[in-house]
Amino acid sequence: MTKIDESYFDRIMTVIILIVLIVFSFLLLRPILLSILFGLLLAFIFNPLYSWLSKKIKSKNLSASIMLVLLLLMIILPVWFLTPILIEQSFKIFQSTLQIDFVTPLKNLFPTFFASEQFTTQISSVVSSFTIKTANSITNSFTNILLNLPAISLHILVVLFTFFFALRDRDELSDYIKSLLPFPKDVENKLFRYSSEITKAVVYGTVLIGILQGFVAGAGFFLFSIPNALFLTLLAVVAGVLPVIGTAIIWVPVFIFMLIAGNNLGAWGVFAFGMASSWIDNILRPLFISKMTKIHSGIVLISMIGGAFFFGILGFVIGPLVVAYLLIILELYRKKPIPGLVMK
Repeated sequence: MTKIDESYFDRIMTVIILIVLIVFSFLLLRPILLSILFGLLLAFIFNPLYSWLSKKIKSKNLSASIMLVLLLLMIILPVWFLTPILIEQSFKIFQSTLQIDFVTPLKNLFPTFFASEQFTTQISSVVSSFTIKTANSITNSFTNILLNLPAISLHILVVLFTFFFALRDRDELSDYIKSLLPFPKDVENKLFRYSSEITKAVVYGTVLIGILQGFVAGAGFFLFSIPNALFLTLLAVVAGVLPVIGTAIIWVPVFIFMLIAGNNLGAWGVFAFGMASSWIDNILRPLFISKMTKIHSGIVLISMIGGAFFFGILGFVIGPLVVAYLLIILELYRKKPIPGLVMK
């Protein structure tokens, strides 16, 4: 075998070994990949505060430790104080639902359909079965959380470790990623600058606008004295952060519930605030993200949905980031904007 053949063989073997190691590393990290990504996103969100703190303290370890304690407090305190309230109010909602007669208002609205006593009995049975199954589903969810507590704890530990080291070693991590990129220095700088802007737009746009629309829907619950308004508001905030789903999954059932209960003022009040909340979700979120990322709003929405199917809940944030990074690289490669997709 000649020296050229040996050199070619060595390169082929190196590439094969590298690919095998990459595949095995991915399979090894796959169960905790979302936890790692979530930790990185949290580090990005808290990075401005960490930067300010590290300038004051002059110690990376201490600054990152303080940020870790702050994050833990932001997680533990709401869980500690709100969990008993949420459990209590969820059981109250379930008990109230069991006591409401859903069939009589439907008979008054659609007397022709409910002329048959047999049909009325069947509808009543369906509604009762649906209520019981929903309650059992909620109960099973709480049970699964308790049963999976060890695994959940490990995922939380991965998130916290990733968060700490991503903050403390951000400069080293950035330099290492730059060393792997096959781009010139000016292209690397553009890529990192655009990436930072896009990540800010997607993360802050998704989270802040979602929280805003959740509070708008919650304002309707409080103003019109809807029972268990705090519990419903928290659910609306969580649903608001999730694009496509939105707060409608919370306020629409409340609207129907209040109509059936005979509280027309409360029902239409919730409807008005709910529509305002949905308007924020459907109009402001895509416009905000697309304007700041300079990517077409349709691309943003599709990437959110695709990300949700692939990554789960976290995919609502990761999906637009992946597509945005792809478009950035294509734009830098072409050395001109992509017409119709990347807007200038």
